[in-house]
Amino acid sequence: MNNIAKFIMLVIPYVFMTVGFTIYDRVQPEIGGWPFFYWYQLMWIFIAAIFTFSVYTIETREHKARGAA
Repeated sequence: MNNIAKFIMLVIPYVFMTVGFTIYDRVQPEIGGWPFFYWYQLMWIFIAAIFTFSVYTIETREHKARGAA
């Protein structure tokens, strides 16, 4: 995978999280009594972690493949 694709994978969560600030300036809908703002932000933390782990895994595999060749 090329470096640009990896960079895009790392940037996606932060772009969508910050560009969509107008949608999370509200209370409804609530999940488990938590206003929208809180669970929306918490959701993006996990999404960003998944993307970051994916890029890390790809980098590790590529590094091992280069070392073995």
